[in-house]
Amino acid sequence: MRAETRHQLKEDRFSKATFQAAEATVHWSQEHQGKLVAAAVAVIAIVAIAIGGWYYIDSQDQKASLELAEGVRMMEAQLRPPGTPAQPGFISYESITERATAARKQFQSIADKYPQTKTGKMSRYFVGVTSAQLGDNATAERNLQEAAGSSNAQLASLGKFALASLYRGEKKDSQAIDLYKQLIDKPTELVSKVSAQLELASVYESQQKSADAKKLYQEIQKENPQSEASTIAQRRLADLK
Repeated sequence: MRAETRHQLKEDRFSKATFQAAEATVHWSQEHQGKLVAAAVAVIAIVAIAIGGWYYIDSQDQKASLELAEGVRMMEAQLRPPGTPAQPGFISYESITERATAARKQFQSIADKYPQTKTGKMSRYFVGVTSAQLGDNATAERNLQEAAGSSNAQLASLGKFALASLYRGEKKDSQAIDLYKQLIDKPTELVSKVSAQLELASVYESQQKSADAKKLYQEIQKENPQSEASTIAQRRLADLK
């Protein structure tokens, strides 16, 4: 198989895996507004990601991918009743805090060891996510801002979407609104225009700006007929009447 073909296959697999992660992120955000997502992303970065064709970076990214997969398994691990012993061979935790702490440690390790790889940079995003779960907003903001400023448009959109959720939780609505508008103007495969529109409309609702929210919901219905987003917009419009 030609080198460029292998490279493309790796890129395609990465895009597909990351898209599935983002879908989970967006769905959670719609259901639990103002909080940062702990996405169900079991498939993300399990496959090696080729970068530029440099053998060293590529081999480093393959190692990082395996470690990231372990971190994701930690994020998704089941919670067991306090005092209940863990089952051998299965990862489980007694609390969300314990689970997020373990996952953050794993993601931080990856980000520190493989800072130049795509997987290492994606790990920064997950450090932000788990830090927000732990209530460590300063660390969450720092890492999510780094992701939001990435030269990779897909990762940047995920970072902005998550950072906006963090700002909403901190009552920094103006900063969240700015990020949602950026995502609406420049959507990606991972954060669609309609996802950002729904979140922005929700912010307007919380600010009692019903006219602005209605306008967005009407745009969503017009641009996305017969879709789940249109159904959500219709329901929210009805609630505003």
